[in-house]
Amino acid sequence: MYLVRDIMYCKPGKAKQMVEKFKAVAKAGEKLGMGSMRVMTDVSAERYWTVVAETEVATMEQHAEMARKAMQTPEFQEAMKGYHDLIDQGRREIYMVE
Repeated sequence: MYLVRDIMYCKPGKAKQMVEKFKAVAKAGEKLGMGSMRVMTDVSAERYWTVVAETEVATMEQHAEMARKAMQTPEFQEAMKGYHDLIDQGRREIYMVE
């Protein structure tokens, strides 16, 4: 089992909009059977306006397949449209759940 975290460092005042985008992605993913996504915002983090989307996958192949499906789905494309305007930068962390 793997835990995948997409961490977005938003521009000032843009975290709420990024949360809305991730929630729309989570809703679309559940419809496609991709499992649940947890969306979190910082209370105390390295940087202000941090938004994290967290998912669990059984294998990295499953994660890659989910990403391929997402890129081809109009709901995902619409949900993430313009997200680059909301963030300064981002990164992904992948952990093996022991």
